[in-house]
Amino acid sequence: MAAELIFQKGVRIAVEGCGHGTLHSIYASVAKACEAKNWPGVDLLIIGGDFQAVRNAYDLNCMSVPVKYREIGDFHEYYSGARKAPYLTVFIAGNHEASNHLSELFYGGWAAPNIYYMGAANVLRLGPLRIAGLSGIWKGYNYKKPHFERLPYTRNDIKSAYHVRELDTRKLLQVRTQVDVGLSHDWPRGVEWKGNFKWLFKKKDLFEADARNGQLGSVAAKLVLDRLRPPYWFSAHLHIKYPAVVEHENNVAPEASIADAVNTAAVAEAQKNTEEIDLDLDDDDSEAQQPEARPIASDASGVTTNTNAAEIDLGLDDESGPATFTNAPAPAADVPEDLIAQLPASFAPPPKPATLPPPEDIKNKTTKFLALDKCLPNRDFLQVLEIDSISTQPPDSTFQRPLRLEYDKEWLAITRVFAQDLVVGDPDASVPHDKGEAHYRPLIEQEEAWVDEHVVKTGNMVVPEDFTLTAPVYEPEFGPHVSGQPMEYTNPHTRAFCELLQIPIPFDATDEERAARMAKGPRPEEESGGSGHRGAFRGHGRGGGRGRGGGRGRGRGGGRGRGGGRGRGHS
Repeated sequence: MAAELIFQKGVRIAVEGCGHGTLHSIYASVAKACEAKNWPGVDLLIIGGDFQAVRNAYDLNCMSVPVKYREIGDFHEYYSGARKAPYLTVFIAGNHEASNHLSELFYGGWAAPNIYYMGAANVLRLGPLRIAGLSGIWKGYNYKKPHFERLPYTRNDIKSAYHVRELDTRKLLQVRTQVDVGLSHDWPRGVEWKGNFKWLFKKKDLFEADARNGQLGSVAAKLVLDRLRPPYWFSAHLHIKYPAVVEHENNVAPEASIADAVNTAAVAEAQKNTEEIDLDLDDDDSEAQQPEARPIASDASGVTTNTNAAEIDLGLDDESGPATFTNAPAPAADVPEDLIAQLPASFAPPPKPATLPPPEDIKNKTTKFLALDKCLPNRDFLQVLEIDSISTQPPDSTFQRPLRLEYDKEWLAITRVFAQDLVVGDPDASVPHDKGEAHYRPLIEQEEAWVDEHVVKTGNMVVPEDFTLTAPVYEPEFGPHVSGQPMEYTNPHTRAFCELLQIPIPFDATDEERAARMAKGPRPEEESGGSGHRGAFRGHGRGGGRGRGGGRGRGRGGGRGRGGGRGRGHS
């Protein structure tokens, strides 16, 4: 794409719903949509989850898809270098992912050349646009837990690894300046009532009961949507195109109300928790109306898209209107104060977080929400549009195509503040309680000054294009079905990012530590929420400290070619 100043033009983006491993078809379909718009291409393709960044057959064993439906998909060709993504692509994670691969890129990073994973949570810049993303799906019973899943996974770990966590959400709720685009895999809770819900319930009749019980969608995504108020919000997951318009009130819910909403949702869902042991059930797609999660046949010539992929229509017809909620979750029963007084001090609830007034710099009042389907013929899976920015630009900003991803100063500061609270790989760990925005704000402001001095002024705000192979590439002659789990790797992009910010590296370990953990095998299934400290990591301190399980060992398979890993013989 020729260089072009874009002061008077919006950023051209394509948005696709669930990827399901069909990159060839998605890219070809974007090309067709651009041709219909008479565009030479797009500045960015966003894929809303279920991306399936499967590098080799062992990655398939870490993806929550029934064994009989597992297919290698298209991604491995882009990972190996056999193909290159024709458009800059970013994606968030859904509930059908190679979680082991994405854990290497916890803070975000290149899954393949020109294909960037946003991490568990992130805010990035592309030209004038500011994009926020939250990966995973909502399961209230895991929301307040740490990221305890670590290779080798138990069967439950493969399910819980993609459940959104409170600490990642908390970070996004500290953002105090306007963003332009918000992303989540599952829908923000309650957004179904902001569109033509009568039509939706006719198309997906099993949705209505969950919607009326307040159990459809993600509480975490709703909290972030209500906080960030972007002009656009895109989701996927439910395999249907659905537009809605969210009008924001003048005030933001106080943090006590946020806690109440989360607790109520978790209680309401507790009775639905079966620990998701049976991997032959696609039970996270509630949904129950979704087709199975198998990768679909990909066609490099593209597929027949929805007829209006080149246009976006967020109008609502006359049947839309306010919802009447019934059968709301009952509040938890009160416990007598005399019984509470007898409990040990350790049972006392954490102090209520200190609040601040709503952010003055988040001024947008209306969000256009759009959910999209997955890439199948004659399905509404793709939308192309131009987006104008309303976010504040860095001083002296000029933007020229081709646009490159850049870090966000406020988000880097937030990342430094919360790095010390991040715990991975320890099922017994607890996440430090939310101390409230009034506590975090001065810390973030202090870290913004650090970022300005050590990252902005040193010219390191552009995301480096430093993709490196970690795991071995796919070997078609051996097929997609193998036994055993893959090795764990420290991704060089993650290492460089953490060293830039002087924070610990998640999931880092020496070769010896990783070998010992793999030899020990997964912890017993019944301990999946309890004991086990295999290589646990706690992010204390600055300067790249490692905590338990730390070290600079890159791990087997850190090389650049087919021979760089342990090969097909590892388990």
